[in-house]
Amino acid sequence: MRGSLRTPAAGVALVVTLGLAGCEAGSTASSPVPAAVPAGPSSSPADAPAPPASVGSPAASNRVTFVPVRVDLPGGASAPVQPAATRDGELQVPEEVQHVGWWDGSARAGDPFGNTVVAGHVDSATEGLGFFARLLSVHEGDTVTLRGPDGHHLAYTVRSVKTIKKDALATGSAAFDQTGDPHLVLITCGGQYRRGAGGYDSNVVVTATPKGLAR
Repeated sequence: MRGSLRTPAAGVALVVTLGLAGCEAGSTASSPVPAAVPAGPSSSPADAPAPPASVGSPAASNRVTFVPVRVDLPGGASAPVQPAATRDGELQVPEEVQHVGWWDGSARAGDPFGNTVVAGHVDSATEGLGFFARLLSVHEGDTVTLRGPDGHHLAYTVRSVKTIKKDALATGSAAFDQTGDPHLVLITCGGQYRRGAGGYDSNVVVTATPKGLAR
């Protein structure tokens, strides 16, 4: 089934779909799970001016940034991360529930501003629990690490774990912001599963801040 989020892109709202098989708990039904977020001014760090470098910070040319190819969660669990592009306004998150998707309109790991957004399925009627079901047991202070294709990595400290009603996410989330301080934002479905209403009624949103610079 499809679960949708709305993200800002080039000043317009785009529907972000969490794929065909996710956000489903023990049901063979296939129904939409809508959620929305107000559109913002830009979807790409390149569209917004970079803040001035502080004294002692590395030159932009020396900053390590990378597209994440793997994410490590507390307890040693690790999963592949695939770029997730939008097609007809929908984010094509991997259908394989043990993989997750990095929204390619969001910041790369190590970028000086903007949220790095990674989304994945909580479960599937055919495949069972998804990798991001583990977000339900993540706590403030835990460490999450993104890894790049060339051995680069960046560790983050979890600052908040929130279960947000989909209609509340629609009216005031900053999860997809690309102009503020850098954060890692991990998203999956959560809350109560309501088949008659089209699926889960909430999203689990984990927000983390980088522990220094990417290496």
